[in-house]
Amino acid sequence: MQQSLFILLTLFFATPTWAFMVTPQTQLPTTTTSTTQLDMGRAAAVRASTKAKTDLRKAKTNAIFGKKIIMAVKQGGSPDPNANRALADVMKQAKAQSVPVDNIQRAIKKASEGNVGDFKESIFEAYGFGGASLVIHVLTDNNNRATADVRSTVSKREGKMAEAGSVLFLYDRKGCVQVPAVLEEEAVLEAAIEAGCSDMELVVEEGTTRVYTDPSETSNMFQAIQSMGYEQGLEMSLIYVSKAPVECSDEEFEKNMEIIDALEELDDVDRVEHNMSN
Repeated sequence: MQQSLFILLTLFFATPTWAFMVTPQTQLPTTTTSTTQLDMGRAAAVRASTKAKTDLRKAKTNAIFGKKIIMAVKQGGSPDPNANRALADVMKQAKAQSVPVDNIQRAIKKASEGNVGDFKESIFEAYGFGGASLVIHVLTDNNNRATADVRSTVSKREGKMAEAGSVLFLYDRKGCVQVPAVLEEEAVLEAAIEAGCSDMELVVEEGTTRVYTDPSETSNMFQAIQSMGYEQGLEMSLIYVSKAPVECSDEEFEKNMEIIDALEELDDVDRVEHNMSN
């Protein structure tokens, strides 16, 4: 027993002290994600997406006005806006939408070439969700293609094409001048009377003013707004305004907007009007 104790003590004192030390665990480097970098990345992605959509919308606007100019020259029989009232009106709209002058002149020149197709306007009607109805304006040189694209786009998103006239009777045909500013009704009324307009309705929403008038007075109303000092961003069009707007649920609204957005991405679709109030 004494001998065993002696051996143990000998081993204890003979063993170096480092053998009894607890080796600390190797600390792995911590990985931290920079919230700021992530936010900056998201912001850059949003900006890029917004710019892409803006560029796409601008390209679509330029293309649509190119078609309208060609159609106006062919139908009016003259490339001179002084002798072609329809062309003059379209050129006003194009310039107000910042369509480059070179694009306008190129479209006028192209209209005189023999190999250019004849562009025609047509309207398609459709139903969405929650009682929503759609008026789809098409401007194309290939009606078969446009018809197939519109029908396919609506049906793929579970909308339903409507018979001609079954939707339009729920709308009024009006001229509309849209201004990217808030206008005073009295000032607009005074300018409208001065320009010879007898019918006017003004709606202000989210910093934008829409002035509705009789379709035959649309060009005069456009000039009235211009006389007030507004030039850039003006839009002049003949539109359909719902007589009885409907309010859809959020889900129905989103589904309807999916249909509308997809339609407006089609090259042959000019614009889409609807009767949703929300």
